[in-house]
Amino acid sequence: MIKSNEQLIKELTELGYLKSSRLIEAFEKIDRINFISDELKDSAYVNEPLPIGFGQTISQPLTVAFMLELLDLKRREKVLEIGSGSGWQTALIAFMIEHPGGITEDEDGLYGMVAIERIPELKKMTEKNVSHYSFIERGVVKVIEGDGSRGREEDAPYDKIIAAAAGNDIPKEWKEQLRIGGKIVAPVKNSVVLMEKTGKNEFEKKEFFGFSFVPLVRD
Repeated sequence: MIKSNEQLIKELTELGYLKSSRLIEAFEKIDRINFISDELKDSAYVNEPLPIGFGQTISQPLTVAFMLELLDLKRREKVLEIGSGSGWQTALIAFMIEHPGGITEDEDGLYGMVAIERIPELKKMTEKNVSHYSFIERGVVKVIEGDGSRGREEDAPYDKIIAAAAGNDIPKEWKEQLRIGGKIVAPVKNSVVLMEKTGKNEFEKKEFFGFSFVPLVRD
């Protein structure tokens, strides 16, 4: 059994799932052990999903690494996350997009991320866990309670959209709220889909099979 964050990172790197130096640094700084319950601490670095309550899980580290590499995050991007769970992926994303110069305004408003969580208790869990890194206090992360299947028009357009739960397709609202040149990485049934917006209604799609996810819950 993997007993440390260093061992987990080493395994994911050797398997080819962790590649970019920025994501490796994020995994080093944002330790998974801080996003699970005390009774599961001994399993924090096992490469498996773990329960976080309310029928939900914290995703398998391999899957998180794979999806975030596909998302190809840059500093000062605006990101929408659907299903924040306990906040581990939220904090990883926040670390990767935060700029040392702080929050700055551009023509589309502030950069940063919006994390949507449908389950009130998990929304509070995300806020508590992410606050340990001061991402909310610095304005990098905003956590919203709601139905993420419709995205969040108020803060669109987004450079990147990522989901943690699987639907039967990519909702049209996500596509509409994505900036041209932006990317969506989301589970669809038992695969991971990468969708890049190349024009107003034009997309390039790639699909990667062999994954398992909890279902996306819609109101």
